[in-house]
Amino acid sequence: MDLNQIPQWLLALEPEDIAFLKNFVLKSGSLKEIARLYGVSYPTVRLRLDKLIQKIELSDQQKEAPFSAFIKGLAVDGRVDLDTAKLIIDRYQREKEADA
Repeated sequence: MDLNQIPQWLLALEPEDIAFLKNFVLKSGSLKEIARLYGVSYPTVRLRLDKLIQKIELSDQQKEAPFSAFIKGLAVDGRVDLDTAKLIIDRYQREKEADA
């Protein structure tokens, strides 16, 4: 497959997200099997899947600036809290408007 044909949502995923997705498919979507494979509880796997779904949805909606989408992705990953992400995005948009 040519790089141009790979969906943007897939390119936006981290390597560990892709590995999780691969294991999910190989285990026929069984969250119980994934929980066993990773040695974690079912709710932990469910949370991980929910975050992955959010990342994919976010990537599909990327008509916004890539920087804003990046910050939102960090918030989904829990690398920055939601309030901080909102502040960063707001500041970025104000500065972008001021430069225009």
